[in-house]
Amino acid sequence: MSIKTKLSIIISFLAVVLLSLNIILSYFTTQENLRKDSENKIMLTAKQIAIAVEQSRFSSEYIEKQMTQRLKSAAIIAAKELDPDVNKVTREQLAKLAEKTGVTGISLFVETPNDVVVRESSEPREVGLSTNKWGYWYVAFRQLFSMQPVTVKQGHKSQHFWSGPFEYSTSMPDSIVKWGYYYDGTSNYLIDPFIRNTEMDNFFEVLDPERIVVRTMETNNNILDITGINLNRFDEAVNQGLSLDKGLFAEMKDTPLAFGTYKYPSPESDLKQMKEAIQKGQSAQYNVNIDGKRVIKSFIPIKDNTNRTYVIRIISSYDSIHSVLSKQMISQISISLVLLEIVIFASYILAGLLIRPIQDILLKVNGMADGNFETQLEVSRKDELGLLAARINAMAGNLAQYTQDLREMNDENRSVKEHLESIIRQTADAIHLTDPEGRIIRVNKAFEQLYGWTSDEIQGTCLFNTPESRREEELSWKKQLNEGIPVFSAETVRTTKSGTEVKVSISESPIFDEDGQITAFVIISRDMTERNKMEELLRRSEKLTTVGQLAAGVAHEIRNPLTTLRGFLQLQQQTEKLNSRHTDIMLSELDRINLIVSEFLILAKPQAVHFQVKDIRYILGDVISLLDSQAHLHSVEFSTDFVVEELLVHCEENQLKQVFINLLKNALEAMPNGGTIHLKTWSSEPDRIMIRVTDEGEGISEETLAKIGEPFFTNKETGTGLGLMISQRIIESHKGQMEIESELGKGTQVTVILPRANVQCNI
Repeated sequence: MSIKTKLSIIISFLAVVLLSLNIILSYFTTQENLRKDSENKIMLTAKQIAIAVEQSRFSSEYIEKQMTQRLKSAAIIAAKELDPDVNKVTREQLAKLAEKTGVTGISLFVETPNDVVVRESSEPREVGLSTNKWGYWYVAFRQLFSMQPVTVKQGHKSQHFWSGPFEYSTSMPDSIVKWGYYYDGTSNYLIDPFIRNTEMDNFFEVLDPERIVVRTMETNNNILDITGINLNRFDEAVNQGLSLDKGLFAEMKDTPLAFGTYKYPSPESDLKQMKEAIQKGQSAQYNVNIDGKRVIKSFIPIKDNTNRTYVIRIISSYDSIHSVLSKQMISQISISLVLLEIVIFASYILAGLLIRPIQDILLKVNGMADGNFETQLEVSRKDELGLLAARINAMAGNLAQYTQDLREMNDENRSVKEHLESIIRQTADAIHLTDPEGRIIRVNKAFEQLYGWTSDEIQGTCLFNTPESRREEELSWKKQLNEGIPVFSAETVRTTKSGTEVKVSISESPIFDEDGQITAFVIISRDMTERNKMEELLRRSEKLTTVGQLAAGVAHEIRNPLTTLRGFLQLQQQTEKLNSRHTDIMLSELDRINLIVSEFLILAKPQAVHFQVKDIRYILGDVISLLDSQAHLHSVEFSTDFVVEELLVHCEENQLKQVFINLLKNALEAMPNGGTIHLKTWSSEPDRIMIRVTDEGEGISEETLAKIGEPFFTNKETGTGLGLMISQRIIESHKGQMEIESELGKGTQVTVILPRANVQCNI
């Protein structure tokens, strides 16, 4: 067989393989897309059903509340009009009273030692009914008779009254009834008005989820069955071998099948698949055969507003997917056959054209393989093969040049490597390299000096020098590094070979190859012992400076009142007389000293605080209410411009109130002739909350404004200058800022900026 024929066969075979792969890929891609589309449609259908069922439940609850109020009113009227002795009440009286109050009927319950029974009723079938096997209904009856609040979760309850949920009647099992139970201790019986009429039947018919299911199936022919399943009840019925009939369960709202039909029963497999869907927290689909027909069985977990989970099972036909796939495959195969014929014909012709110049090219390539780049091919063709020959000639020349360049680059790389080796050896920081598994590749001299291991001891092993307390930190770094994210200047603790701990600053970075894969990690350690000592000395120096400034301020502020006290005491000693006016002045000066010392203690003494998430609008509202009377006395009004949205901050409420009281008092004192104080709140950024207090006072000069917040600086006659300093410290402790702007003759504006609390922390 000639090379031409072989080449043609190879090209044709490759074409067949590629076309087959294309058909297979197209088949599975189309199938997957159709499956996802079907899954999305089924999920949308399930959500629509769930929303409709939830709306139905909301409507049911609303009607149930209305009927509960109606039953309670009927019971109260009955309690007023009926004789307190059950033996003196007749059935005719109950029937007339039921008609009067607009209920279907009224029954009277009496308590026996072991039961609660119906003694009299407008419905003869109700008389004599026993309730001691009615579960939580019986518990509620006993609690009503004992004048205790009803504690059962079901139904609606109020003082002396409890109404059970909608339920099937014991005396008339085909009817749904709403009951109310009332006992106030004034009679020897419990009053039970109930409603059972066509109004309720119509209500359940309109809101019945079954109607929703039927309408859904009518609009989508591919859906074969829809079932709403209460998982707990379904599990109970399957495990106990019970029928899924609603009649076997006490509560009409707590049956295994909440709504829909169960046409294709397979309880055991359905239970297993539903549990898997709920465990994964997402819908699950299964391809199964039912009665020899392929269908898609979907389970969609749904949570209602009470956080109770139930499952919607939807069985849909596979015919629509199969039909689209069949059409797609027929189209793909037809196109592929036509393309294959074209490829076979073209490959035979192309093979003849390619073979002729290949021998010359092969000879040249063999020469290049032996290192001979000088011989050139003669280029006479202008087609692709001619271009290939020309490119081979160019490649030969380039290879010769590249070979020379590689030699030069190899020499240069060797020089750079030696230079880097010298830098690593001489640097003062400890450096070690590890492979992706953590084994040490190499270390420098600084590493040996810092940690104590020599290069021969540690190379090829894994370094375990992280204390137990820092293991979680180390694991988080490893995870970050494996994602390609470096760690920069992270202060931590490591142990040396001798077991002692040393504080270090560590930087770790991954090293990547040309394909972006991590091949190694470089870790640089810097000894932080001396640096930490210097920082501690600086902090102590700053503390001593602050203490000296505050002490000097306190001494200066207290000296003047003490001088006054000394003068008056000497005067009274000389005159040997007690002057009441002098005594008042001395007491005033003593109060001033006490005020200065108290505020100084507030600054110096750590405060026990309890941070909580609060709405800043309510804190401002409390402060305004507190100062409103004082503001009216000074002819001052508060104007508020608060945003509607919540402005939550993580704060100590009393401390923030102290800040805003100080600011509003300053604003009041700045307007002796009255005016308006404007308060505004807004959120300039997602994580910042702004509060602005603006007065219409005389304002503050630039010279005075520069000194605002300094201890003992004040422009008030009785002030200490510590109030604003305390306020600033409180705002700083809340990680916020306080900005003061003022202009003479135009008033003062104070803006407080606080970080917004995380939404997940809402109370």
